[in-house]
Amino acid sequence: MARPGPLNLITDVPGLSVGQAEDAGARTGVTVVLADQPAVAAVDVRGGAPGTRETDLLAADTLVQAVDAVVLSGGSVYGLAAADGVAAWLGAQGRGFAFRSTDVTAPIVPGAILFDLANGGDKAWGEDPPYRRLGVEAARAARRAFALGTAGAGYGAMAGALKGGVGSASIVTDDGLTVGALAAVNSFGSAVAPGGRAFWAGAFEQDEEFGGLGPPGRRVASEDWGLAKIDPRARENTTLAVVAVDAALTPAQARRLAVMAQGGLARAIRPVHTPFDGDVVFVLSTAARPLPEPAALTLTRLGALAADTLARAVARGVHAATAWPGAEIAAWRDLAPLPLSD
Repeated sequence: MARPGPLNLITDVPGLSVGQAEDAGARTGVTVVLADQPAVAAVDVRGGAPGTRETDLLAADTLVQAVDAVVLSGGSVYGLAAADGVAAWLGAQGRGFAFRSTDVTAPIVPGAILFDLANGGDKAWGEDPPYRRLGVEAARAARRAFALGTAGAGYGAMAGALKGGVGSASIVTDDGLTVGALAAVNSFGSAVAPGGRAFWAGAFEQDEEFGGLGPPGRRVASEDWGLAKIDPRARENTTLAVVAVDAALTPAQARRLAVMAQGGLARAIRPVHTPFDGDVVFVLSTAARPLPEPAALTLTRLGALAADTLARAVARGVHAATAWPGAEIAAWRDLAPLPLSD
């Protein structure tokens, strides 16, 4: 049986670390996934209102085949500057794509942003938004262990009508494959089924990692969205994710894994991939081990595991989230359980 890794975090995949930084006054933050060595990467964008950086570079036919980091940030368009900070920090250490004609390197740092500008934080930053600084702070703070819930890119997030946050999970198979996922959940849809506290992702839970309630035990009407954001405004919703594997993948294989991993968002959030969301899934391959043959079958296994693990990461992020001090919003822990039936 496959089991979660020692940390049950994306960093159970060898060769990765995660750093986070927050600005509590502005109610926003940044999460960076750093690769010890350049990692083959791909991306799949499904939301109708995405905000991204360097995603075109991840196509299988482009010059650069690997990245140094992936950055997830709050702040909408302002948050794209977080990747500038991470790139500057990496470049100062001599990391990045090397050119023969110069000693200067070009760190490859794709990223994506979510909208947290309307959450009541102090956004009066004038010409100096905090995101480049937060990117540097997050990179400097990168470790294998990191906080879930109201942290990093999930600090200012809302998951439907509940407080959202950063979640992560991992799985290790009997034959040694490791898959990890990290999600910053700021979705239009709800991660929780209507009328109670059970997560849509409950069927994939490991070791009661998000409450042990199991899958929703009741039928749901087709248009009963429960704790979704019923009256959304455009660009206020997004779930950003990074999925990582230790198996060596080509860019095309990584792209297929990203497509399959998007199924995890559909298992964990209802509705998802809406016109109001900017849902983005990145994939990283650290190539710590070869891809076992037959390659197509192993890739299928990895895709199924990635979707399940991402669904768990979404639920863990909402499960761990807490409301900002003084804010009148609900977190998952504030929900009343369903009464026992007769």
